[in-house]
Amino acid sequence: MLAQRTLKRAVSMTGNGLHSGQPVRVRLVPAPAGNGIVFQRTDLEGEPSIEAAYDRVVDTQLCTTLGADGVRIGTVEHLMSALYGIGVDNVQVLVDGPEIPILDGSSQPWIQAILKAGTRRQHRCRRLMVVRRAVTVRDG
Repeated sequence: MLAQRTLKRAVSMTGNGLHSGQPVRVRLVPAPAGNGIVFQRTDLEGEPSIEAAYDRVVDTQLCTTLGADGVRIGTVEHLMSALYGIGVDNVQVLVDGPEIPILDGSSQPWIQAILKAGTRRQHRCRRLMVVRRAVTVRDG
């Protein structure tokens, strides 16, 4: 069984948003099995959440932006690649701004912070996507 994983403990990072220039604090919090990766805008009333899912991508110009119900979170690609590369399936991403901070422009600071916090195995099978036929994407 390929088990789902979450963090052993919470991780906090602070930096500036690349597009907004605003200081942003991000806190990665362990989440229960089956939760998935969920972004939560703590700076907005009601602290709305956005699931990290392909159907939540609302813009890809200059960065990847997720959105739901009029709420958006931008520049998620470096954090998402770090979580995927390390094998983290379930985490709550608490963000107090409109985008994830750019840090050094790579996934490396996220990778280092997540590895330092550690991950733990959860008692649920990981969901896998199987590509059964070729997929082609064209623009224009």
